[in-house]
Amino acid sequence: MNDVTPPTRRQLLTAIGKAGGAAALYQAMTAMAHAAPTDFKGPPKLSGARKGASVLVLGSGLAGMLAAYELSKAGYKVQVLEFQNRPGGRNWTLRGGDTLNEIGGAVQKVGFAPGNYLNPGPWRIPYHHQALLHYCQAFGVALEPFVQINNNGYVHQAGAFGGKPQRFSQLAVDFKGHTSELLAKALNKNALDDTVSKEDRDRLVDAMRQWGVLDKNMAYTSSLAVSNQRGFDHPPGGGVDGAPTPSQVFKMDDVLDSKVWQQMSFYLTNVMQQTMFQPVGGMDNIGKAFARQLGAMITYNAKVTRIAQDAKGVTVNYQDVASGAVRTATADWCVCTIPLPILSQIEVQASAPMQAAIKGVPYHSSAKIGLEFKRRFWEQDDYIYGGHSFTSQSINQLSYPSAGFFKPGPAVLLGAYSSGPAAYEFAGMTPAQRIEAALKQGEVIHPQYRGEYLNGVAVAWSRVPWIAACASSWNDEARKAHYQNLVGIDGRLVLAGEHASYIGAWMEAALLSSLDAITRLHQRAQAA
Repeated sequence: MNDVTPPTRRQLLTAIGKAGGAAALYQAMTAMAHAAPTDFKGPPKLSGARKGASVLVLGSGLAGMLAAYELSKAGYKVQVLEFQNRPGGRNWTLRGGDTLNEIGGAVQKVGFAPGNYLNPGPWRIPYHHQALLHYCQAFGVALEPFVQINNNGYVHQAGAFGGKPQRFSQLAVDFKGHTSELLAKALNKNALDDTVSKEDRDRLVDAMRQWGVLDKNMAYTSSLAVSNQRGFDHPPGGGVDGAPTPSQVFKMDDVLDSKVWQQMSFYLTNVMQQTMFQPVGGMDNIGKAFARQLGAMITYNAKVTRIAQDAKGVTVNYQDVASGAVRTATADWCVCTIPLPILSQIEVQASAPMQAAIKGVPYHSSAKIGLEFKRRFWEQDDYIYGGHSFTSQSINQLSYPSAGFFKPGPAVLLGAYSSGPAAYEFAGMTPAQRIEAALKQGEVIHPQYRGEYLNGVAVAWSRVPWIAACASSWNDEARKAHYQNLVGIDGRLVLAGEHASYIGAWMEAALLSSLDAITRLHQRAQAA
């Protein structure tokens, strides 16, 4: 008997994903505890705060507001200091009439029609982000489906098909078909006998035949069966001309040039799978709902300038943004949710390890551009209702609105969502130049752009004054050196936010970090 090395988990999951698709992969990942919902186990059971105990919360993003909400329920006197004149932090929506001020002095006035908006930060909620979904339900935030996967969207690679975009469904089906043919033929030639048993080989051949829609010769060719997945040249109809005409499959080298597997893999990523949700009318409705629970606890236009602490409590100096007046707030404890690029510029009385952690966490940037058009041409002309189109250009992707289907009049689509070097490239442009770049690149996919364009807004996160970045971007080295120091309670100070998690730039990260921080802080306060 030959020794057989069992596959690694990664190899096994990859094989399952390729053979069975997203559903099979998710079931396998769940069984292996890889894709279970986030570890939200319900609201914290905090109670019995010492009489007169107080907490200062710095920042009214979701992490800060959740901390204030749950701590006040436990009996603490809570005050929230917020730099902006609104709650929510990166939970943010831009609507017509809003003004966007950038580092460097650029000012954008949003000109969207009533009801239209852009979510510059978070814009979708995965179904397994249970903490966020719980508080949305608890606070009465109406949610609707966010269309994540739309097979009728486009994939564009500058070096494929002469630069002409192709439908995702056609490329994905053809990639599946061609690879199935190759594997089936390799199996039939006994080329993989040292890897699979005869029984598994026979089952795999049958699987590839069905999954890849191969013909009796195990070839992937144009047929009505294939067109039933990738679409027809002439779809089935009624009457005299009702007979369908199959579409012509793409050659394998053209499909490989498209790199469509990148989008296929994107949709298999745990957090990018359906079902997803969005708040009705804009993402900031979540922040507004949190803020309603807090009322007068939040002091807006309060710019924190110094955080000090001693054995008895915490003292925070802040400046009233409107008047310039310098004020002081004190409390027994402090939950700080200020983003680290800003916190690193503030005088903070903390241990050397926490100081190093605050300065040692890398961040990344992104850019989002919202474009308003006279009509929903992507629906009316291209039959795309929600979802995304992808491109190798610096705009990276287009995303179509998941609400207001068939509605007449102006509508906004996301005309760019860039990260990495492209995000900084956009940040180096003026807002008008960013929008021009988005129009020029977007019309490669939708030639209607120029004739239908009304106005737009271009958000480069590295130029947003109250964070100067998008979100934390931990690497293994930084995580090893700083993570535990960052999340630990330092005297009477604890940090919370998406940067204090293993989830990253999701609202769920902010909430789970906050719940963990306040639970430990409450335990410390009770024991003090």
